[in-house]
Amino acid sequence: MITSRYRWRVAPPAPAGAGFAAAARARGIGEPAAAILASRGVRDAVALDGFLGPAENGLNDPRLLPDAERVVARIRRATSDGEGVMVFGDFDADGLTGLAVLVRALRSLGLDATPYVPSRLAEGHGLSVASVERARAEGRTLIVTVDCGSSSPDEVDLARAAGIDVIVTDHHHVPERIPDAAAFVNPHRVDSAYPDPRLAGAGVAFTVARLLHDELGGGWGPLALADLAMIGTVGDVAPILGENRAIARLGLRSLREAPRPALAALLTRAGVRPDAADLETVAFQIAPRLNAAGRVGEAEEAAGLLLTDDAGEAESIAALLEAANDLRRDLLRTTLADARATLAEGGRPVDGPAILLQGPWPPGIVGLVAARLAEEYGRPAVIGARLDGVVRASCRSAGRLDLAAALDACGADLFLRHGGHAGAAGFDLPADRWGTFGERFSAIAARSAPADPRPDLAVDLAISTDALDHALVRDLRVLEPTGPGNPQPVIAVSDMTVTRVRAANGGHAQITLRRKRDVVDAIAFGREDLVTQLGEGDRVDVAARVGVRAYGGYDSLQLEVRDVAPVGTVKPWQPTHGDRIG
Repeated sequence: MITSRYRWRVAPPAPAGAGFAAAARARGIGEPAAAILASRGVRDAVALDGFLGPAENGLNDPRLLPDAERVVARIRRATSDGEGVMVFGDFDADGLTGLAVLVRALRSLGLDATPYVPSRLAEGHGLSVASVERARAEGRTLIVTVDCGSSSPDEVDLARAAGIDVIVTDHHHVPERIPDAAAFVNPHRVDSAYPDPRLAGAGVAFTVARLLHDELGGGWGPLALADLAMIGTVGDVAPILGENRAIARLGLRSLREAPRPALAALLTRAGVRPDAADLETVAFQIAPRLNAAGRVGEAEEAAGLLLTDDAGEAESIAALLEAANDLRRDLLRTTLADARATLAEGGRPVDGPAILLQGPWPPGIVGLVAARLAEEYGRPAVIGARLDGVVRASCRSAGRLDLAAALDACGADLFLRHGGHAGAAGFDLPADRWGTFGERFSAIAARSAPADPRPDLAVDLAISTDALDHALVRDLRVLEPTGPGNPQPVIAVSDMTVTRVRAANGGHAQITLRRKRDVVDAIAFGREDLVTQLGEGDRVDVAARVGVRAYGGYDSLQLEVRDVAPVGTVKPWQPTHGDRIG
């Protein structure tokens, strides 16, 4: 019997504004892509121009950042007085790239700016006591945080007591008690007038760099830093919409046309030509290599890579990161297997509202495990690493629970520290409070749990087999660059017949599907279960990404299958030839 793994959520028809259909046709956009754009909120001619127009036009005025004037005044004073500055960046791709953005920006203004990346194991997330002590020992009188600091009021107070000012730049959830900093730049502040709060940490840093350039000058162009901001944005799984889309487009242009030595070295290691790079390259090749250093050791090497302009040095550091990434893959494989085995023991409640596990696992790997389990089970996952009487945990949402708000609701009395945002968060707590945390978190998660526990699969459009052609593939490219919030479209193709299915190496399934006039090849990554579920002659609806495979000088359609369902699950979309798209 054919059973879909996911709950298919087909986007409903979206009413478009006056003139949208005509504007789309004028740009050569077919109705299927126009329907998807409308369902994603691009519903009038002005929005379409913003989506497809010059990327620079999508950047907001940096003077609208909260505390923008205070940032400019404090940096102006630092340059005038020749102060030493420490730039404190988190140890993931977002923090590292944002750190590189601001170190480069501050150095361009003539400041002595040194990077500081905390130890994941010894210091954890957030501004650390060790960094404040280092700044004091080096005589630095200003710390600028990147991708952190909102949840570090005590450490900011410690710095102030030592005569060190702190400028916090961050994008995480703003807690009830905010740091008493020289400037607190977070677009999520309740009093923020910034138009687009969806920026990642590197995006906030990039906007601060543009602010400093506009107000203080310097012989540099801030848009040259967009490639770094793009990597942080993609690495943090920020939505590729609005200003983030503009940053991604600017960054991709730079990466493809003239990659800086660090990124050229990482692309070489990944076996990707610069002109072929896209956001998937960033998400699955570049960001993991930057993250790897901090996951299995210390992240200073990754920061050094992003700050060097020497090709030879970049190649040497990239080789070290490649070895770290190989080790990261091995640790993930073993830790994930151990976590799954733990779930299988003793009838653990995998059908409950959340996955809650702790074990003797590497703290740099538990976030990856949480992400995998949240996706597999369609519910929040909290995975903890036991560290000498403390559990350091990473949380990932399945899309229905705001994790930062959930941790706040659990009560500050539980945690040594906690923070994050809606989709990802983390905390430290004494090991003897784990049970209490589990009870509180599960109760909160239960309130958002759906009746059907299967994960959602967003389907952008349902079509008949006749509409599956090369013109559709070309048409969908208008959505690029794709990523979170603007993902590569998933198309449901109705009424295809299975003619062959077989297992492929790596736990995948290769499928041949027949439609009225020909057959289409398909690959289902990680779906070896389809080999036993499907049989020759089965009629199915298929949810897939649609692409083209070049082989032997010919281009042929190929489906990257996400799921299959019994025929009749979806009703094919019909073009309307009007301003109502869908």
